[in-house]
Amino acid sequence: MLKVTLAQLNIKVGALKANRTAIVEAIEAAKKVGSHLVVFPELTVCGYPPEDLLYHQQFIEDCLNSLHEIAKATDGIAVVLGFPRFEQQLFNSAAFIQDGQIRLVYDKQKLPNYLVFDEKRYFSVGSNDGIIETTLNGQKLRLGITVCEDIWYAAEPVMYQIDANVDMLINISASPYAQGKIDERISMLQGRSKKSGKPLIFCNLVGGQDELIFDGTSCIFNKKAELIHQSKSFHQDIQTIDLEATQHKHQSIELLDEIQQAIVRGTRDYFYKNGFKKAVLGLSGGIDSALCAALAVEALGADHVTGLLMPSKYSSDHSIADAQELADNLSIEHHILEIEPKHQAYANTLKKVLDDYYRNLTDENLQARIRGMLLMAWSNNHNALVLATGNKSEIAVGYCTLYGDMCGAYAPIKDLFKNQVYALAHHMNRDGILIPENTLIKPPSAELRPEQLDSDSLPDYDHLDEILTAYVHEFKDAEEIAALGFDIQLVRRILRLVDINEYKRQQAAPGPRLTKMAFGKDRRMPMTNGYSS
Repeated sequence: MLKVTLAQLNIKVGALKANRTAIVEAIEAAKKVGSHLVVFPELTVCGYPPEDLLYHQQFIEDCLNSLHEIAKATDGIAVVLGFPRFEQQLFNSAAFIQDGQIRLVYDKQKLPNYLVFDEKRYFSVGSNDGIIETTLNGQKLRLGITVCEDIWYAAEPVMYQIDANVDMLINISASPYAQGKIDERISMLQGRSKKSGKPLIFCNLVGGQDELIFDGTSCIFNKKAELIHQSKSFHQDIQTIDLEATQHKHQSIELLDEIQQAIVRGTRDYFYKNGFKKAVLGLSGGIDSALCAALAVEALGADHVTGLLMPSKYSSDHSIADAQELADNLSIEHHILEIEPKHQAYANTLKKVLDDYYRNLTDENLQARIRGMLLMAWSNNHNALVLATGNKSEIAVGYCTLYGDMCGAYAPIKDLFKNQVYALAHHMNRDGILIPENTLIKPPSAELRPEQLDSDSLPDYDHLDEILTAYVHEFKDAEEIAALGFDIQLVRRILRLVDINEYKRQQAAPGPRLTKMAFGKDRRMPMTNGYSS
């Protein structure tokens, strides 16, 4: 009987001492339950992705020193974990350590360089086969060890190990979350296990790191390609599994639950890993700020979230009432700060130099920026991070104000289209009303001028989101999108709005990556751009 511990850790990039402590504690816990092998995620020693920390030689040396300290804790047990290794070149490596000795180092061969991945910027391609002969609990075994991308797509390193007739496949990974990725990954891994006819052990990183979210969902397949273990998604999880265990049913997560857990995980880790516990956000009575507040309460707790209601002369009575009802439902601290006196003071100062042509838009932006200033004042005084509440639909077309409603340190829903915002809000109300019914049914409005509605400036969100998905996610041009049933002039107007507002998005707050084409590291467009589709 062979026992394997999957140590799916939530670690912090660069926190070498804390990471080492967590690794050693997991090893000691595995020993106590009689485990024979502990498997950790990719680059566990330093966290993933370390980015330009890798350019610092001292950082690489400190990682190696940390690895040697970890090796001292491996008496009586074997460990596989990831670390960066410099040997004339820099490699993304996996170490097999047993009884205090580093017995094998495998260097990752398939370096992803697409979407959020930049591994070719830092690492060189490895050439060793990752096969180690060892004895675990009296069994002589040939293990095939690979790192993350090595097992995806053509998977040449893994296929070589299968052809070499290894007894077990082990893949350590830092595979980031995107909608649909969990099921896709498990299906891929099961296919690899079926191809090999041997057990497959997969350990994935979990936790938030800047905009990336790692879902964990580590798993083990037996030699029949049956899933015998699946670690919790979006939670740190250290489990010891008997490789003779019976088949385990794949725990698929409903999409809206998956999105909710991903945002909460990303938000919580962004705050705590950066040393913050409190959040503040503007509550307008609208759907976006309501959803952000509900998610923040789940991530941080109601005692750590504050809402500022900042009505202007254009704010409707129901907006204030809806925002107060939300705050009461969530049990969060909230305050009303009237902005009209400050708005009038700015207007009086500026009216001598503003002509009539620009006054309407400027006046709207002034109100948003006054609110941003008040939020930042609260942030400074209470050591609280400001949550920006914009959604992907608005950010895509620039329906947002720099240094106004874009003000913030973190943007929880920046990768959710407007229709997804409504869907998730309804989903969060499934066990009781958190988000007021009126917030869910009233027409969306910025309330920055009399009787303003979003539909005055934008098409219905059903249509806008479909156009944006086709352009941003699927790279369709104007003619292709129009062929889906849209007026070509409308399509061209929306696409132009997306293109000319790149400069805003590059100044936007970070937020959790939920799709494979989030604004940020996924979609990289020039701000100065003369091309139109």
